[in-house]
Amino acid sequence: MAKMQANQMRAGMVIEFEGQRYTIIRQNIMIPGKGNAIIQVDMRNIKTGSKKDQRWRTADTVERLMTEDKEFTFSYAEGDMIVLMDPETYEQTQVPKDILGDRLPFLVENMTVGVRLIEGEPVAMTLPEQVTLEVVEADPVVKGQTATSSYKPAVLSNGVKTMVPPFITVGERIVVKTEDGSYYERAKG
Repeated sequence: MAKMQANQMRAGMVIEFEGQRYTIIRQNIMIPGKGNAIIQVDMRNIKTGSKKDQRWRTADTVERLMTEDKEFTFSYAEGDMIVLMDPETYEQTQVPKDILGDRLPFLVENMTVGVRLIEGEPVAMTLPEQVTLEVVEADPVVKGQTATSSYKPAVLSNGVKTMVPPFITVGERIVVKTEDGSYYERAKG
C-alpha cells in the first residue's frame, strides 16, 4: 500500500478506506468561496458493490492499493470455485464463482478471461464481450411472422433463455453478448 494525497485520486484507482476496499468511480474538486478546496469522490465497495460518497480535504492522505490486470484461461469449475490457469506459468488459481455474478453461465472451457488482482488477490473478472453457443430449444417458425419485429424464445446450451429471430432453429450456433445474454448474430462457419 502507498499513501497519496486525496487530490491525486482518479477514476479506476483502488483505495482502502475504513478497512474496506473501494474503486474510485468519479472524483470532483470543489472550491468553495471561502476555505480550502474539497475533493468529492464517488466510490464503489469491491466486496459488497454498494456506492459511497466521501469528501476529503486536498491535504488529506489515503491508502492507494496497487492493482494488476492479468489474463487467465478458464480450466474448470469445482464446487463454488472457478479454476483458472496462467497461460505463461501454467499455475492454477482458484476464484470464487460469485465474482462473475449472473454472467457465470457464459464461462466456457478454455475461454480467456481478464482478472483484476489487488495485491495478488482476485477481486474482479471480465469475460469476452461475446460467446458462441448452441440453441437447444426454440419455438418453430410461425408463417406470416415478419423477421424484423418479432423474436421468439430460445434456450441455449448453457441453460440461459434468450430471444432470437424467427429464422434461428434448434442445433444452430449463435453469438450472444455475455453482458446480458442477448442475441447478436448467427455464428459464422
